[in-house]
Order: sequence, then C-alpha cells, then structure tokens
Amino acid sequence: MTLYGLIGYPIDHSWSAVYFAEKFRLEGITDQEYRLFPLQNLNQFSSLLEKNPDLLGLNVTIPHKVNILPLLDELDNTAKTVGAVNTIKIIRSHERIRTKGFNTDTSGFLLSLPENLPDSKVLLLGTGGASKAVAYVLHQKKMEVIWVSRNPNDEKTIRYSDVTAEMVYQCRVIINATPVGMYPHTMEIPPIPYTSITPQHLLYDLIYNPEETRFLAEGRKRGARIMNGKQMLMHQAESAYRIFIDPEN
Repeated sequence: MTLYGLIGYPIDHSWSAVYFAEKFRLEGITDQEYRLFPLQNLNQFSSLLEKNPDLLGLNVTIPHKVNILPLLDELDNTAKTVGAVNTIKIIRSHERIRTKGFNTDTSGFLLSLPENLPDSKVLLLGTGGASKAVAYVLHQKKMEVIWVSRNPNDEKTIRYSDVTAEMVYQCRVIINATPVGMYPHTMEIPPIPYTSITPQHLLYDLIYNPEETRFLAEGRKRGARIMNGKQMLMHQAESAYRIFIDPEN
C-alpha cells in the first residue's frame, strides 16, 4: 500500500483526506491511501518518515510551510523563490530517505483565479506560507500587493491598524491568507474597515471550512464577489498528486 498524507497542526478541519479518498474511489485506485498526520512540532518529522515506510508524499499546511524548508534535502525552483513548501516528495532507497519540496499552492491559486480580476492594488492579509505563494502569483501578474500582518517584520508590511477605509476602497481585491475565521473559530474575522467594500470588490478567502467565513459574508452583504479556497485546494491537490507519482520529479 502506497501512503500519502498531510502534516500540520491543527488539521481536524482539513478536507484533504476526504478529497483523496473520493479521488481514489472514482479512479478505481485501491493500492493508495491518504492520511492526516497532526504534527504540532517538526521535531517529529524525521520519526514520521521512519515509522511509515510506505509514505511517499506529504502535503504541508499551517504552521509548517516555511519552517519545514531546512529539514528538506532539496527544493524545486518555485519553492525556493516563494520561500514556502506545501508538497514533499519522499524518495526511498536501501541507503537513505531523500525529501524534495515543492509549492503547488502557486498553481492552485493561479488556476482558481477568475479571468476578470479588478485592475487595482491587492490587500493581502497574512505573511505566512500561503500568502507567500499568493504574492508570487500576483507579482507574476504585475499586480501591486500591500501586505498586512499583526506583527510586521519588514518595511513592505503594514499593521492592521494602518489599514484605512480609503485603502480598502482602493484595493478592489482583498485576500485573506490567514487562518482567521477557520473552523472551529468561525466567529473570528480579520480587523479591516469592511464599510468601504463595494460591488466592484473581489474578496477571496483561502479558507474553505466553513464555505462562507465572516470575512466573505461581509463582502457578500455589500455586493462584492466572493470566493473561498475550495477550488485552490482541489487544483493544488491534483498538482501535488502528479508530483507524488511522477518518477521524473
């Protein structure tokens, strides 16, 4: 039995195992399995690989997408540029275990974007691994990104308290790349001035559980287009699976 899985913490909310179970069922794949591996600390990473000899691929989610990098043997070019990994291919031989990191959040986000994006600056909430992948794609599309964080660590990032109503009005694309509002903390919401949102806005929440976060509900109430992260999840999962089974990677 070939095994794949997801590492992160917490991951009770994740639909990845359900997604892959349905994929394997529909495609008649009976010799592969996908499991959730909640790792609170990456000190457990090596032992996870050793204790599961059938494990040949992992997806990575919060909070490990950045901190996993130094633990891997190799990174592909996109993962190096982004500075985050969400997919790990595990290559096993009699001598050793090798790991290679990839970032399929980039292709997942790109494929999920609507064709007619508003032509404006982008307000990007969060500075973690997912936001790094989002920013990578937006920069390729020549869109200007304003990063927002609770704890800015560079000059290009502002605090939530710096986000003005005028800034929200001008940034017609607002993306939540934080876990704020994710199950089970569904009453939480990023602290920005929602009163400036208009029907010309697109609000995109990378969270997919719940399907409509409070962040998206505020946009919907004001006539904005809203999107959750379900399509991104599916696209990045398919890209990750192709990496897992491709002997050339």
